[in-house]
Amino acid sequence: MRPLQHSLLSIFISAAALSATSGNIYVSPAGDDRADGSLNAPIKTPAEALRRAREWRRLKSPEAADTIQIILADGNYTLSESLFIRPEDSGTSSSPTIFRSANDSKAVISGGTEIKGWEIVRNDPRIPNALIGKIWMADAPTKGHRIVETRQLYVDGKKAQRSSQFAPGVMDRMIDFNTSDRTITVPNTDFDIAEANSLEMVVHQRWAIAILRVKDMRHDSKGNLVVSFHDPESRLEFEHPWPQPVIGGEKGNSSYYFTNALQLLDTPGEWYQDYPSGKIYYYPEDGSDPNKSKIIAPALETLVRIVGNPERKVCNVKFENISFEYASWLRPSMEGHVTLQGGFRLIDAYKLAVPGLPEKAELENQAWIARPEAAITVSNSSGIDFHNCLFAHIAATGLDYVAGDSDCNVTECTFTDIGGTAIQIGTFPDGGFETHIPYLPDNDRDICHDILVKSNTITNATNEDWGCVGIGAGYVHDITIADNEVAHVNYSGICIGWGWTPLVSSMRNNRITGNHVHHFGGQLYDTGGIYTLSNQPGSIIRDNRIEHLIKAPYATNDRGFYIYFDEATDGFTVENNYCPDAEFGYNRPGPAMIIRNNGPHVKLN
Repeated sequence: MRPLQHSLLSIFISAAALSATSGNIYVSPAGDDRADGSLNAPIKTPAEALRRAREWRRLKSPEAADTIQIILADGNYTLSESLFIRPEDSGTSSSPTIFRSANDSKAVISGGTEIKGWEIVRNDPRIPNALIGKIWMADAPTKGHRIVETRQLYVDGKKAQRSSQFAPGVMDRMIDFNTSDRTITVPNTDFDIAEANSLEMVVHQRWAIAILRVKDMRHDSKGNLVVSFHDPESRLEFEHPWPQPVIGGEKGNSSYYFTNALQLLDTPGEWYQDYPSGKIYYYPEDGSDPNKSKIIAPALETLVRIVGNPERKVCNVKFENISFEYASWLRPSMEGHVTLQGGFRLIDAYKLAVPGLPEKAELENQAWIARPEAAITVSNSSGIDFHNCLFAHIAATGLDYVAGDSDCNVTECTFTDIGGTAIQIGTFPDGGFETHIPYLPDNDRDICHDILVKSNTITNATNEDWGCVGIGAGYVHDITIADNEVAHVNYSGICIGWGWTPLVSSMRNNRITGNHVHHFGGQLYDTGGIYTLSNQPGSIIRDNRIEHLIKAPYATNDRGFYIYFDEATDGFTVENNYCPDAEFGYNRPGPAMIIRNNGPHVKLN
């Protein structure tokens, strides 16, 4: 080949190679945000990479003509603030923006911060003499000159137990629940409340829990401990009628345990954060040196916010093979946590002196709720997909499609060690919208629809708020929940519906098919492997395997079902579902239910 021909061929090959990668932005923990984002000069942060892609689209650069890939090298990307994705970041169906790990790599988007500098506690009057020399202490990390507060601590990737009155999973039964005095009476416990100013009581109440910050303790004439609590949770706990603790249940009174005091730090593996000093105390397992472990506290509640609006949605942004880890949940430390159901906290709730609303004549209570925090929130979007991603060490909801989302897919992802609900979809009317009123907005674009949740694995969810679920959907239509495994949850596995209403709403044409739900109902009752609420015409529950319903050890009864058609469920065809027996729950279902061929005889592929 002559020299000129060789030179021209070299130029052509180089140009072709550049064109093939011109839509790629490379990111590395060792990169530099001033770099050009090429393979050999990667950017350091996903946020800067996203800005580069946004500018390509704004300027209609050639790099945006095809798919834009933000390729993350192996390693941790620790966020100082949530990654904010907005309408200007939208791709198109032919030119999406894809965040993905580099080949054979694991990129971790993390909200955690490492705790270092552990020292043995040599002298502290709050620690029994027998434990001096066994408990270690470290200063909490700071963020913007503020101490990082945390309710979670992870040691070498395993969640440590917050200091507790009992061993994990053990509770005691209360003696009395007094709505007039707003007190709970329990067996005597030797606490010095002056030395336990962050003490909390976790209360088991039917299908939910409450987290109550202890205000005061006194002894009654029988030597029992009478406990009162801070507002706002005290008012909510004693005024809301559903669900309240039970006194005199079939299996005894409702249960409780105390947590979060240095005096309770008495078992290897436990930890405690002091307030207001922020110092973190840890009792290592096996007498190990915590300086030789990787100890992480989450410092962000939300890792990624994808926020559009009804007029300008965020479109065509994908995540592939990314891990999302270490998201916090702090609100219970500030104002307690009293919920209605599914982890939705109460803003206000009370019993009506005169029952009835125009929408529900027999209604005897009202409730206004707020949505749980989430590691990833998506609202007003289209084409926001997660494929083969890992969600782990998340203290509240994992992934939340809030409202106005459509044509989104969550496929082949793993959710593990999730404190709340793993995947949440759709409107649960919050703020000033009373929760029993059917939600039927004027514009259908406000409703989540055409969302596919398929072939995901969900295990060990609901481990902070037991009343959450594996997969939860509210006011939605045309969503498909298929071929997922949901296991080891403390309440229900897959829940769909809201409102407790037979009236027409925005719910319809939903499909729950081919899922495997097992080991559910671990702590609470009134549970269902698959749980439904309200009228959802054209909906299907088919070909699911539901088994291993757990009899919760501290529930006041054993009310639990493989499939639970709770209040006003209607419009479903329920067929060909395997369960060890046809133990279904019915709470005033409607006339349009078709239920056939379910039970232990069903053979599934």
